[in-house]
Amino acid sequence: MCMNDSFDKPKFRLRVVFGPDEMMGPGKAELLERIDATGSISAAGREMRMSYKRAWQLVETMNTMFRDPLIQSTRGGPKGGGAVLTDAGKAVLASYRGLESEARRAGSQHIETLQSMLRDMSEGR
Repeated sequence: MCMNDSFDKPKFRLRVVFGPDEMMGPGKAELLERIDATGSISAAGREMRMSYKRAWQLVETMNTMFRDPLIQSTRGGPKGGGAVLTDAGKAVLASYRGLESEARRAGSQHIETLQSMLRDMSEGR
């Protein structure tokens, strides 16, 4: 799921904080999705305009944060390396996206109320 840069309607972003350095949010979820789609940590990072180093740091963080690793990677070689989501990775991604969807649905009326209270910015005021 990609975030659209336009702000025609409010964006809902959910981050679950488990501890000081342990959180799951939209960026990590998107990285998991793109790794699943591309089979590559570096390709997923490039698609997100993220450095190779940053993509690997996030993968390492997620792999140590959860009981079981979320991404399994193989080193490059003549045929190149690759990466796949483990069963745990697929379960974490599905749970996060499910939570996000339920929270969006549950909060939609509140978001509409907040939006209706915003100042009119259409004329740059």
